Amino acid sequence: MSLTLTSFAEISTPVVHDHPRPDRRERGNPLRSTWNHYERNGVSAGLWACEVGAWRIAFAEGKDEFFHVIEGLIRITNSHGEARTFGAGQACVIPGGFTGLFEVLEPVRKHYVLIDRGGIQAAPQAAL
Repeated sequence: MSLTLTSFAEISTPVVHDHPRPDRRERGNPLRSTWNHYERNGVSAGLWACEVGAWRIAFAEGKDEFFHVIEGLIRITNSHGEARTFGAGQACVIPGGFTGLFEVLEPVRKHYVLIDRGGIQAAPQAAL
């Protein structure tokens, strides 16, 4: 079987636009744009962009996200009120089971990798 490398720079991936669910919105109704460049065996990766706004997030158990901010500024606050801010050049992992507030403080673009183990409990993670 021959596998092909996926280069984000060389692919014309169609963009998918959406907005946070109305019941989760905290501030604004930001347009979110996703270019999903890769999907296989529960792993997806691509580019994500978003306008300024805020909404509550709730990650399913067994679904983790790694991201690396290319430009812009975001703040993620966990359910205990502990906040972390991420700007260009910074990265983070949001672990499965995480709940909190996702705020886009400046229009953002980030690379992401989502791993979905279908509800399998992940190993304990360090707190945000």
